[in-house]
Parts: sequence; C-alpha cells; structure tokens
Amino acid sequence: MRIAIPVEDISVEGKVCPSFGRAPYFYLYDTEDGHTLFLQNSAAESQGGAGIKAAQLLVDNQVAVVLAPRCGENSAKVLHSANMHIYKTVSSGVSENLALFAQGKLALLDKFHAGFLGHAE
Repeated sequence: MRIAIPVEDISVEGKVCPSFGRAPYFYLYDTEDGHTLFLQNSAAESQGGAGIKAAQLLVDNQVAVVLAPRCGENSAKVLHSANMHIYKTVSSGVSENLALFAQGKLALLDKFHAGFLGHAE
C-alpha cells in the first residue's frame, strides 16, 4: 500500500505541510517494500484548482492512503472517487504520523473545507 503525506521539504525528518494542494512535495511510502519517494507537486504553483491537480497526481501515482492535517472538498472528492482514505495527521512530524498510522491511531479526516481561491489550501 502506498501512503502519501504533503511535506514542506525533501526530508523524512521534515514537517507535514499544512496545505494539501499547495504542498511543495509529497512524501510517498510503500508499506510492502519500504520504498520511499519524494514527489514534486506540480500543482503547487497553479493559478487555481491546485487541490484537484494535486489529488490527481496522487491518483496517477497509485496512492491508497493520504495523511494530511486538512483537505479541501474538491480534493477529497477526487481522492475518494479513487477509493483513497484520508487520515488526519496529529503532529508536524512525518515519521511520527507514519508510526501512528501503522498503530491505527490516526482518525479518518471527515471535515473538508471549501478551498481558498488564491490562498494556501
């Protein structure tokens, strides 16, 4: 299973980005083989629709689970239509959130905001 986390930097010790659609990168972790990858978010600088484009990027990269502090409604629709689950991060640490997810201690994200035109999601 491939997990994605929006991140600020290319570092496992980095921080979870508070914005899903405008995160500079996504950290991808494969639970089956332990392979990791940092994926540049080509949607981060979009004039509009960054969340939708970022969500499609994750769909295209066969992600099954997203760990994020928040997510817009339109992004969530794209992710959910691809049968992805979105879990709410509880700290800013990438490694800590992965560990909590593995222990079943992260709750499903169930509140989605309307998105922000021209502002960070």
